[in-house]
Amino acid sequence: MIRKARPEDVARLRDIETAAGEAFRALGMHAIADDDPPSVQEVSRYVAAGTCWVSTAAEQQPVAYILVDQVDGNAHIAQVTVHPLYARHGIGSALIDEVASWAAPQGFEALTLTTFRDVPWNRPYYERLGFTVVPERLWAAGIRRLVLAEAADGLAAWPRVVMRRALGE
Repeated sequence: MIRKARPEDVARLRDIETAAGEAFRALGMHAIADDDPPSVQEVSRYVAAGTCWVSTAAEQQPVAYILVDQVDGNAHIAQVTVHPLYARHGIGSALIDEVASWAAPQGFEALTLTTFRDVPWNRPYYERLGFTVVPERLWAAGIRRLVLAEAADGLAAWPRVVMRRALGE
């Protein structure tokens, strides 16, 4: 079941992020695997804004989540994470579809995200979900600032891409 996140979910979402980060270790991306999850304050901000959704298991505990911002008039997926025990069951794509269903009637033109170009469960996965790579020359100001901030946080150590999926077409 997908629902909006609640304040009592925040600690669990951070645990999901930590568990999911371990997959990067197998690719030699130890800095990503060792990176701290989003802070309680950061996740709580999304929860309070109503831009955090969770997918829950039978016991109603979150097993995946998605965080969304507004960037350049698009619904920007800041994070989508599925606990490894629940990966490869369509949960991430269901969360993305939920956000698309929310964003389209609000007038957002597209979903956007930034991701690792060469990680199998990143760019290739999003391409299967209808996202396309946006060439750097077409980046709007907000997404450009976001990419620069990610680079300052160390994410540019591995090739990254900006991706977009149009809404309402």
